[in-house]
Amino acid sequence: MRLTMHERKTVTKALSAQYRRARKKEKGDILDTFVESTGYNRVYAARVLRGHGKRVEVKPGIVLEGDANAKAKREREAEYGPTVVKALTKVWKIMDCLCGKRLAPMLPEVVPRLVSRGELKASKSVLAKLMRMSASTIDRLLAPERKKQRVKGRSQTKPGTLLKQQIPVRTFSQWDDARPGFVEVDLVGHDGGSTAGEYCQSLDATDIATGWSEQIAVPTKAQCWVFEAIQEMRRRLPFALLGLDSDNGGEFINQHLAGYCAEEEITFTRSRPGRKNDNCYVEQKNWSIVRRYAGYGRFEGQEACTVLNELHVVTHDYVNFFMPSMKLVEKVRDGARVTKRYDKAQTPYQRVMASPHIDSATKQRLTAHYATLNPAALKRGIERLQKQLVKLTVRLHGEAPVRPAPAADHPWRRKAGKRKTG
Repeated sequence: MRLTMHERKTVTKALSAQYRRARKKEKGDILDTFVESTGYNRVYAARVLRGHGKRVEVKPGIVLEGDANAKAKREREAEYGPTVVKALTKVWKIMDCLCGKRLAPMLPEVVPRLVSRGELKASKSVLAKLMRMSASTIDRLLAPERKKQRVKGRSQTKPGTLLKQQIPVRTFSQWDDARPGFVEVDLVGHDGGSTAGEYCQSLDATDIATGWSEQIAVPTKAQCWVFEAIQEMRRRLPFALLGLDSDNGGEFINQHLAGYCAEEEITFTRSRPGRKNDNCYVEQKNWSIVRRYAGYGRFEGQEACTVLNELHVVTHDYVNFFMPSMKLVEKVRDGARVTKRYDKAQTPYQRVMASPHIDSATKQRLTAHYATLNPAALKRGIERLQKQLVKLTVRLHGEAPVRPAPAADHPWRRKAGKRKTG
C-alpha cells in the first residue's frame, strides 16, 4: 500500500540524511524501500533523497538548504483582466445583479443583443471571454461588487369565511407543474408600515410550470378591484388559465370569483391557513418582483396606482424575457444531509417557448415581441419609474391620505385597449 502525500514527506525527511551518509550498496537498499513505498520513479526518488536537507554555502554566511516539498511559483497572466471584469460588471448590473448560475446561461444571448444596440462596447476577445465565462468565475470576479440587502415584510391577509368550506384546499405538491395555466395569486400591500386607511395593492400572479408572472396594481383590496385585476391578468397571459390558487383572504374567497371560475371552468383552490409554503411559487415573486422594484413605500390614489402599473408593465418584459430562474429537479435525503439538484437556468419566455402546450401563433407573437426588447433600456425605464414612485410616497405622519381612484378612473381600465396581452 502506497503512502499518502503527507506520509511521503515524512519518509523523505527521515531517509534523506541517512541516504546521503550511506555507502553505495546501502543507498541501493534505501532507494528500493523508498521507491516501493512512495511510488516515485527511481531516478526522481534518488534526486529527492540527495537534495532534501542538503546544505550548500554559496557565499560566506549564506547557506541554502534543499527542500523537496518546496514548489516554485509560476507566474501566470490573469485570464480575465480588468477590461473583462468591467464589461462583466456592466452586463451584471443591466441584468439586475444575478448570481453566476443564473447569469452564465444568459450571457451568450444577452451580450450580442447589448452590442447590437450600442449598450456594450468591447473588443472581440473581451466579448468572447465574456460569453464563455463559467458561473463560478462570474461569482468570483463580481465578489467585490456584490452587496446583499434583505428586508422582510408583514402579512396583512384577513381570512374570508364565505364559501371557505366549498373551495378545496390545495398544497404545493398537488398540481401538475408540467402544463402552463395553473396560476397562484396573491396581494402585496403598499402600506409603508401602517395598515390604517386605504392604499394601493399589487395583484401578483405566477404560473407554476413556466414561472411566467403578471402584476397589476389596484387602489384597494376590495373584492371588485381584485376580481377585475384577475380578469385583466387572464387576458394578458400567453396561455389559457386552467387553475387559480389563492390564500384565504376575503378578497379571493367570495361568491363573485367562485362563480366566475365555475362558469369559465377554471379550477379554483385555496391554500391551508397559516401555510405560506402552499403558495411558494407566488410568495417568492412577492419579493423578487414587487418588493424588489416597487419597494416598501406607501402609495395611495390614482396617480400612484397609474405609475405602479406602468412599472409593472416594464418589469413584465424585463423579468419574463430576461430574468432566468432555476427549478428544483430532485431532492435526495441521506440521513441529515439533503442534496438538491436544479435544472439549467431559463427565463419564463424560454420555458413557454419549450412547452408543447403553447400554440405556434402565440410563440411567434412572443418571439416578435422579444426581438424588439432591449434589457438596458428596460432597466433604465424601471429606474425612471422608481424615482417617480419615491416622489409619490405618502409619509405616515405627513399630509392626509389621498382618496383612492373611483372605478371609472382605474388606470389600466382606461388603457386596456392599448395593452398587449402577451
